[in-house]
Parts: sequence; C-alpha cells; structure tokens
Amino acid sequence: MTRAKAEQRGRRGETVAAWWLRLFGWRILGRRVRTPMGEIDLVARRGRTIAFVEVKTRANAHELALAIDRHRLTRVAAAANALAPRYAMRGEDIRIDVVLVRPWALPRHIANAWHG
Repeated sequence: MTRAKAEQRGRRGETVAAWWLRLFGWRILGRRVRTPMGEIDLVARRGRTIAFVEVKTRANAHELALAIDRHRLTRVAAAANALAPRYAMRGEDIRIDVVLVRPWALPRHIANAWHG
C-alpha cells in the first residue's frame, strides 16, 4: 500500500471512530492534535472524562491485533501528557483509549488501553 493510500485509509478510520464515539455520548474536542512527542488522533470528552484516542485502521482482524503495542502507546501517553493541561483544566479524569477500525465490522473501542 502506498503512503498516500495508507494516509487516506487512516483519515477514513478516524472519521469512523469519531462517529462511533459520538454515538456513545462522546464529544470530539480535537482531531489530529500535534505535539513535539507525536500526534493524538482524537481528543474526546464524556462527562468528566477526557480520552486521548489512538485510532488504528487495518484491513482485517489479524492486522489490527498487531497494530497496538507498548511502544506506540508510550508515544501516545507522552503526547497526551503534553496536551492534558489544554483539555483537562478542571480536574477531569484522563485516559488513553484505542479505537480499532476494519472494513465490514463495527469499530472496537478499548477504554483505558494504557496503564503506564
């Protein structure tokens, strides 16, 4: 797959993930938020919880199973730590979630995917 196709697939997956989260009461506060430590795909709020969301889009379940690992989540955690003061100003709970997207299947939302 070319870089452009992968980028396009990733953007589509982020859109699907954003709509999926909205269906469950989340409000999207930011998309593709950049920091020196990396990028956060989605920042979402529901009640007093702020979720920094990593979205992975793959062609099948096997590829999705390999898409998230400790190294990737460490990068997301560092970026989330840099962004926390911007989004969690009133003592909200902060967590890192993952949404897995593949064709012809409902997205899978993994809450609290990072436990430090």
